[in-house]
Amino acid sequence: MDIKTVYLGLNLRNPIVIGSSGLTDSPDKIKRLEDNNAGAVVLKSLFEEQINAETHRTVNGGINDYPEAYEYIEKYTRHKVLEDYLNLIAESKDSVEIPVIASINCVDDEEWTSFAKDIEEAGADALELNISVLPSDPFKDGKDIEDMHFKITEKVKKTVSIPLSVKISYYSAGLAKLIYNLSASGNVRGITLFNRFYNPDIDIETLKITSSNVFSTPDEYTLPLRWVALLSGKVDADLAATTGIHNGISTAKQILAGASAVHIVSAIYKNGFEYIGEIIKEFENVMINHNFATVKDMKGKLSFHNMNYNRAYERIQFMKYFGGIT
Repeated sequence: MDIKTVYLGLNLRNPIVIGSSGLTDSPDKIKRLEDNNAGAVVLKSLFEEQINAETHRTVNGGINDYPEAYEYIEKYTRHKVLEDYLNLIAESKDSVEIPVIASINCVDDEEWTSFAKDIEEAGADALELNISVLPSDPFKDGKDIEDMHFKITEKVKKTVSIPLSVKISYYSAGLAKLIYNLSASGNVRGITLFNRFYNPDIDIETLKITSSNVFSTPDEYTLPLRWVALLSGKVDADLAATTGIHNGISTAKQILAGASAVHIVSAIYKNGFEYIGEIIKEFENVMINHNFATVKDMKGKLSFHNMNYNRAYERIQFMKYFGGIT
């Protein structure tokens, strides 16, 4: 039985990719993930907000009496944050043999082009562009937001030769068309479905805004499952599924739907690094039970295009199940 897969043109020993998070923010942790049989890692994202926050802390740390120094401090801090990230890439590559995928969180098409080349030169095997945009402005056209994906990926593609992937959200009126066009553009080798956003909540006792649902739950895997299955036969880019994948069963389902790999975070936070082995064992049992010799044999077996009941993926009403209830 062969559980190897190819993702972004990279050979992975299995489809389990540890997603961008605090689990992948140091070479020591990445080495532990490799030792526990992770197939690849996506480094914790480099955020523009992170750079701005570091600048703010530095400026307010005692030199705010000299406003003319702000620009110098801003440039110094930006360079230091980037240098630390490049060191993370280089040291991780020295520590492990599995693919190390860098990640940058993009909010516009100006900031990241210069960073991308540095990331490539530091030794990253691939680069994930994490485009996190909430379309909350009622006066901004949705097409302008979607066009940003193409501006960012096109600029970065011209700068680097390593494989690019883009991690997007499900907030799009024309989601299928956006994913198809991103793949057809030739700028990206992979598309990760989907971003998991910070979810605000209200503390009813203090009447303050707080966070909710930091970790995904096991039932959330069905959202990426639907879209992987719908698009896996239509796009050339590798599809990776993320959010709600907590075990080998949901991993197998994503592969059957057509994913090349899965990104897992919450399950490892909750259960520890050793849990990767349990996920793989459960995944292998699915392969054994259904006589799949390789991941390639099972990939896309139950996608929208390879099953008799493909309309199930397009169904959005419950009438099929509840039509007889009076």
